[in-house]
Amino acid sequence: MGSTMSPDAHRVATEDGWEFTVAPYFWAAGLSGDVGVFGLPTVDIDASFSDIFDHLDFAAMAIGEARYGPYSVFVDLIYVKVSGETGTPRGVLATRAGLDSETFAGTIGAGYTVLGDSQGKLDIVAGARVWSVDTTLSISGGLLGNRSRSDGDTWVDAVGGIRADYSITPNVFLAGWGIVGGGGADIDWDVAATVGYKFNDSISAVAGYRALGVDYSNDGFVFDAVQQGPILGVVVHF
Repeated sequence: MGSTMSPDAHRVATEDGWEFTVAPYFWAAGLSGDVGVFGLPTVDIDASFSDIFDHLDFAAMAIGEARYGPYSVFVDLIYVKVSGETGTPRGVLATRAGLDSETFAGTIGAGYTVLGDSQGKLDIVAGARVWSVDTTLSISGGLLGNRSRSDGDTWVDAVGGIRADYSITPNVFLAGWGIVGGGGADIDWDVAATVGYKFNDSISAVAGYRALGVDYSNDGFVFDAVQQGPILGVVVHF
């Protein structure tokens, strides 16, 4: 979240002391958890690490930050589309279940550096995350026969936590974050760990792993799920 993904990435310093960072990334996110729509049984989905790419249709994330001294504001945008099929959902009412899920999560927040030196820094952060989820659930076989329904919802959660980065060498750095919150959802959490390499003043690369979880239910719509997988990014500095 913010410059912790790539401390020197794509950064421009203005004459008045502001620094800006923009970093787009690809996220190979799988989906696991319980998903349900009104009128159909809840389905247990489990796309493990080994079959992430079998379930992933598309995923992308972009992070932007503006920093002035120890103060920062940031935006984190995520879009994930996954689809897959699982076995009997919660009993004998059906024998197969298919799921198509589109998830957008947008976070806006602010941070303050509580520890920092020439090698790294630790920020405390707080903000709000807006979720928008649309799912289509299809079941077949069993007592319910063949049925398909679509449902979705939009909600907002307050979140807070920490983020940090540390330079091992002038070229190699570690970065990550951990945040948690809730509001519309019972719980909303997000953790990531990355390693980066600065090739030169213009190009950096970052690789790591991110997991994002939320437990939300309302009027028959259930999205109690974890989206997780490796992240890869190539960032241009100018």
